[in-house]
Amino acid sequence: MPTGTPFIPENITVHLGRPDNPNARNVTVSFPEYIKNVASSELYPTWPESALRANIYAIISYTLNRVYTEWYRSQGYDFDITNSTAFDQSFVENRDIFEPISRIVDDIFNNYIVRQGSIEPLYAVYCDGVEVQCNGLYQWGSVDLAEQGYVPYDILTYYYGDDINIVDNAPIQPNIPTYPGTPLQLGSTGSDVNRLQVQLNRISSNYPAIPKIYPVNVTFDKSMENSVKEFQRIFNLPPTGIVDKSTWYKINYIYTSVKKLADLGSEGLTLEETPVQFAPVTEIGATGLPTQYIQYYLAVIGAYYKDVLPVERTGVYDEQTANSVRSFQQVYGLPVTGTVDAATWNDLYRAYAGIVENVPIDINAPNAVLFPGTVLAEGMTNSYVKVLQEWLTYIHQTYPEIPEVSATGYFGPVTRNAVIAFQRRFGLPVTGVVAPALWSAISDVYSDLRFGYRKQPGQYPGYIIE
Repeated sequence: MPTGTPFIPENITVHLGRPDNPNARNVTVSFPEYIKNVASSELYPTWPESALRANIYAIISYTLNRVYTEWYRSQGYDFDITNSTAFDQSFVENRDIFEPISRIVDDIFNNYIVRQGSIEPLYAVYCDGVEVQCNGLYQWGSVDLAEQGYVPYDILTYYYGDDINIVDNAPIQPNIPTYPGTPLQLGSTGSDVNRLQVQLNRISSNYPAIPKIYPVNVTFDKSMENSVKEFQRIFNLPPTGIVDKSTWYKINYIYTSVKKLADLGSEGLTLEETPVQFAPVTEIGATGLPTQYIQYYLAVIGAYYKDVLPVERTGVYDEQTANSVRSFQQVYGLPVTGTVDAATWNDLYRAYAGIVENVPIDINAPNAVLFPGTVLAEGMTNSYVKVLQEWLTYIHQTYPEIPEVSATGYFGPVTRNAVIAFQRRFGLPVTGVVAPALWSAISDVYSDLRFGYRKQPGQYPGYIIE
């Protein structure tokens, strides 16, 4: 199961044949060596450098998607990718490597493509565009674009859309399978339990017979056991309620399928499902987006976990925030330092994810809709964008300088203009995107306007009755 920011594996295991061919050998090579081999097998070294770089970005991203989603390992195979072009990319054992390709791979092998608002490497489909067409990059078409002066990023956006980014300098680490090594069952605790709970709850949206797990925390309780048993029944596994290796990878496989993570049109992993791609906050006085996330998540978690101290969302990582972090670390069995290292960062997201998963999106309720965990920006489509649009339209009635927006769920230019107008009206930084602090500000204004003037029984109505 995808559990964090993608990394570049030190090595990759290639199956030399179709995935269902048990007689084909597996070979393990370094990741750069694999990318150089595939690129030398599929590309011509005489192509313009922009075309080569664009194609190599696609090869890297495709490969990392296979590794990150554990596409084959979650189906019970002992390899990461095949060399069958019916399924994957061409890889020729012990082939010669072209020098221009080797040089480019050495430069960019730890860079990959992502869809904006998502985490997983893009499933960057490509084909030659002459004999075979596909819904992705055309290799020969990229040559034509390069000869017209397109740079690599422009070539990629031409084929994959404007809503992509290039992640630079991803970390390199061993490719260790995610299964923890021992079965998880009633009474088990820890972050592996937590991420399974989040994953099963997402699967239950497509398979409603699987009961939701509540509360989502770090404990394998009876609620989770019931969910696991129903999952096992649906997918023809022994209904033991124990997550052994086969159940673990079947959950991973179904989760990847319902999220379409291994698909060019991926639903995408949002930030409530996996850590964001900026460094954690560790120093008193720190400001910026990471601090906003930490304070927002702690404020929500503190409302659900009585042992987590409340925190004000000031935008500054102050002593109150550090104390709240310490209380969270104590609850989750982490070193109590008051600083947000990688382990604390991950568990903050997982705790928040469990809460978001179980709180309905209802703008008619006086309680605020929780921040979705992903920054909302132009080009995105989801139910939280629709909530944002409904809030802005309601606020428009009182503040006409903020334009009303049709509640389509699509974050287009009109929505961006409304967000900018709100930021200007309330003296906030003008960005046109909605991060936690802005989501909270818009939510507060909406809530005050819609629900703030409702009187409780027996409360003075605010005017003289004549």
